[in-house]
Amino acid sequence: MIEAFIFDLDGVITDTAYYHYLAWKKLGEKIGIEIDEEFNESLKGISRIESLERMLKFGDKENQFTQEERIQLATEKNEHYKELIKRITPKDILPGIIDLLEEAKNNKIKIGLASASKNAIPVLNSLGVIGYFDFIADASECKNSKPAPDIFLMAAKGLNVNPKYCIGFEDASAGVDAINSARMYSIGIGDRDTLCKAKFVVKSTEELDFNLIISKYNKSEKEYSL
Repeated sequence: MIEAFIFDLDGVITDTAYYHYLAWKKLGEKIGIEIDEEFNESLKGISRIESLERMLKFGDKENQFTQEERIQLATEKNEHYKELIKRITPKDILPGIIDLLEEAKNNKIKIGLASASKNAIPVLNSLGVIGYFDFIADASECKNSKPAPDIFLMAAKGLNVNPKYCIGFEDASAGVDAINSARMYSIGIGDRDTLCKAKFVVKSTEELDFNLIISKYNKSEKEYSL
């Protein structure tokens, strides 16, 4: 029996990837690193500091900044990102998400958020969906970021549910790995090859049909128990 749906935020509830890209691009220009949207895809699902480390390595500048300077750079990027996401409105909710949240509520399924973003609450507020969530895991309290399962396990604990009876929704391979490591049922949203480790993959949020999800989960549980 499914006890909870646990969602990632970026690329699942809304798509803030472009705002992240603009913020990282601006920071890159300041320190002499040019990035494109393809590189930005590699930052999906990972923490801000780890994203910065990848960018520094990409620009052959990994030895040019102290830890204190790195924290300052990551903070600067985040401040710019927070300005950009003030533009977000309920119109930015991805297709099919509201219906899925409503179905979950109607069927007494708890709803949690397991996002690496430390800006999750203001984003959910801007989208007007924060009221759907029973628990929002605090990424700043997680020792290990995705692909470690910590953030999803934190969400399950906060919801007071067994991870085995949870379904996790992700658009990044690191996130799918995190869900699987948490022993939850993983649903990937996006490219099938990239998300091949997910138990079930849909091309977009528009395909997140509640009854189909329940059917897929029940079938998986039945096969597992055989």
